[in-house]
Amino acid sequence: MEMSIAVKRLVLKISLWSGTLLGSLLISLLLLQALFGRQMERLQIQQLGRNLALNVRLTELNLERYPPALISDLTGLDLIVRDKPTQSDQTPAAQKRRINELQAVLCNRLSHCPTVYPAGEIQGEPDVWIELISPLEPVWLGSQLPATRGWPPEPMLLLAALISAVIVTGVLYLLFEVERPLKGLETALSRVGEGSDPARLPHRGAPEVQRITTHFNAMVERLAANRRERATMLAGIAHDLRAPITRLRFRLSMAALSQDERDRCTGDLESLERITGQFLLYAGGGEREAMVTCPLDHWLAEVAAGYSAKDLKLDLVSIDADIRPVAMGRAVGNLIDNAFNYGKAPVVVRLKRHEDSVSIEVWDQGGGIPSARWERALQPFQRLDEARGSQGHCGLGLAIVSHVIEQHGGNIQFIKGNSEKNHPPNRTTMPGQFAVTISIPTHQQKHKSKTKSA
Repeated sequence: MEMSIAVKRLVLKISLWSGTLLGSLLISLLLLQALFGRQMERLQIQQLGRNLALNVRLTELNLERYPPALISDLTGLDLIVRDKPTQSDQTPAAQKRRINELQAVLCNRLSHCPTVYPAGEIQGEPDVWIELISPLEPVWLGSQLPATRGWPPEPMLLLAALISAVIVTGVLYLLFEVERPLKGLETALSRVGEGSDPARLPHRGAPEVQRITTHFNAMVERLAANRRERATMLAGIAHDLRAPITRLRFRLSMAALSQDERDRCTGDLESLERITGQFLLYAGGGEREAMVTCPLDHWLAEVAAGYSAKDLKLDLVSIDADIRPVAMGRAVGNLIDNAFNYGKAPVVVRLKRHEDSVSIEVWDQGGGIPSARWERALQPFQRLDEARGSQGHCGLGLAIVSHVIEQHGGNIQFIKGNSEKNHPPNRTTMPGQFAVTISIPTHQQKHKSKTKSA
């Protein structure tokens, strides 16, 4: 069934483009005939005039020695001797025009301007009579005019029309069968790059484009399946961990355990809860959360409200930007937690405005991550052992931050501050020794980008 439908579509497409080629050929032929048919007729008249001028010269020279009948027999020229040849009473305007053009060519090539009369309408008679200079009697030379070809057209015009039709049909084919499907494929690829799952593209266009579309649809399906499997796996792991965590917390509420054992179990529970939370954050990612325009200074104050004011300092300016508040709050919270867990207090959160972006810097007073491992630190499930001394971490903290920032169209950077031994730190520009900075485009910059693309 599908094969028969495909064959019908192929036959229909072949018929369509064959008809397009034939129509283009006819239109091109009519246009070329209208544009260049007259010029080709003039070229034929000029060629005939050159040949007749030569015959007129030679015949006039021979008439001084030989009679017209003998010259006609020897050369095959149509010569008559009479005062005035018969001529048509109703000569078409087109033929009159061609006769006048022929006479103009003969006048330019001969020393005299011969008289040219249209011939009669009798079958077999020449089209024109040309008067010759003869010493004894009046002699006329008959000649046929080039036939006006309506159909079939001139071979040169037919060849030019065929080439033009092939070019026009090829351009239309590239436009409708290649360029338009590729435009749709380009749009779908941009959606994949933005993290969304586009709908299946229809199979249309040239066979090569259809094969590319087939591979693209298969790729999109695989990516969607992998994303679903990842979310299901991570959500399942987190769900499975919550049940034993709940049971352990219930057993800890009983009085059978000593305080020391109770504290150790509580620490293990906190580690398990932290791992579970990281898995859930990484599985969600915040892609489906809507963008909201909000004041970042107030929003950061709310994010940092759960930390001690003694250990966490805020350096904020009034800025509005489009963000996903929940996902961005998790990302900034991860950075603050990392600063407390692996750095040294006080931690400084600084909000800065730039020309086309806004940055959030989280500073601490520790040694930070070695520069050789900055790129690795952003990968999921990467544990930098020398920078991590506590339990309950699965290597997803910075990966979650990077994922959220990518969804906002921004980037993440690491900054190494100056050491107090070498340079007195300028607390206005560098309020710490190590910082993780996230930058996102401002609302104005996004508006400029949309205006430019439009």
